[in-house]
Amino acid sequence: MAENNKTAKLSFDGKELELPMLSPTAGPDVIDIRKLYAQGDVFTYDPGFTSTAATDSSITFIDGDKGELLHRGYPIDQLAEKSHFLEVCYLLLYGDLPSAEQLEDFESRVTNHTMLHEQMVYFYRGFRRDAHPMAIMVGVVGAMSAFYHDSTDINDPWQREVASIRLIAKMPTIAAWAYKFSIGQPFVYPRNDLDYASNFLRMCFAVPAEEYEVNPILSRAMDRIFTLHADHEQNASTSTVRLASSSGANPFACIAAGIACLWGPAHGGANQACLEMLREIGTPDRIPEFIARAKDKDDPFRLMGFGHRVYKNFDPRARVMKKSADEVLDLLGIDNNPTLQVAKELEKIAIEDPYFAERKLYPNVDFYSGIILDAMGFPTSMFTPIFSLARTVGWISQWKEMIADPTMKIGRPRQLYIGAPMRDYVDVEDR
Repeated sequence: MAENNKTAKLSFDGKELELPMLSPTAGPDVIDIRKLYAQGDVFTYDPGFTSTAATDSSITFIDGDKGELLHRGYPIDQLAEKSHFLEVCYLLLYGDLPSAEQLEDFESRVTNHTMLHEQMVYFYRGFRRDAHPMAIMVGVVGAMSAFYHDSTDINDPWQREVASIRLIAKMPTIAAWAYKFSIGQPFVYPRNDLDYASNFLRMCFAVPAEEYEVNPILSRAMDRIFTLHADHEQNASTSTVRLASSSGANPFACIAAGIACLWGPAHGGANQACLEMLREIGTPDRIPEFIARAKDKDDPFRLMGFGHRVYKNFDPRARVMKKSADEVLDLLGIDNNPTLQVAKELEKIAIEDPYFAERKLYPNVDFYSGIILDAMGFPTSMFTPIFSLARTVGWISQWKEMIADPTMKIGRPRQLYIGAPMRDYVDVEDR
């Protein structure tokens, strides 16, 4: 980011301010309002911060109009097709793709940190048997600071590095154990001879009574889900992690805050909402009824999994996810699964319908990821924990970037106060 020769002029109440403008590597110029209050005694009003750049970052860039998502400059479709999740983790954390030697070292460090402190088993048992896996995730990740005291000093670069590796490595175990606990099955420990995605699938679906072989098609599909959800710029949960970290909170607390934010249905629950919609439709013959409702401006019904708040064209992640969905459904079959039959038919109809094409309401990543996870056997309660697992590396990368920034300040948004003006206290007997 660099200051250019352009300025923005603001006139009000007889005052005229000249504000500098900054140019990013990609995206629109921004008006620097850091001195607006000092010079003009006014704030800006931007609910949701949808028109405000709260930070500068070199990690991820999104162009919603063009349908672009870049990680450190690399298009997401190239990464999802040619790379794998741990290589993308390295890219997000350190800024460049690793050499073969660097990747081997990184994968080794992650693989050898997948086990949890054994006393954390008792922490799991403190939850109710029917606890939601996301409730367990928030609690267990937040509690990591009580088990790993040697990686909570944010001022020590080495401790920041150790915390980063630990979180990436242990999150699949934490999520898988949350699932196992919720269904009453024994915990399955990680194995160092398996890749990241295969290890997670085994910890979720294996049982001690028999051997479990991970299907490579399912493992590759899971790896793509992780990759496609790894980071997404300054979304709500990432902004939450940054805001928490601006206070100097330890990394485990910051990531737990991100998980808590992601739990909200407006953020991390989109693929679950999509699958619930498919189940509501029930059978392919009812699709025209719901298509008609989606077109009716007086009907509040909306097709979940189509279009995107950020992407005004197509979701670049969806194309790769569709390929995985097709591979998984071909492997597992959809003949006996009415939900998947509805999904395939709805996808076809919506893509061909001019109404959706004109409005660029294409199937997004949530549409396909929900289908894949359902076909694999995951309940909808596990969709957001899996999202949290994948997004952890993005949160950590953003956290590390912020901590290393010498200009970092504690987050302190302003407000437009609309309450009562100053008034005097009245004794209770006089009210």
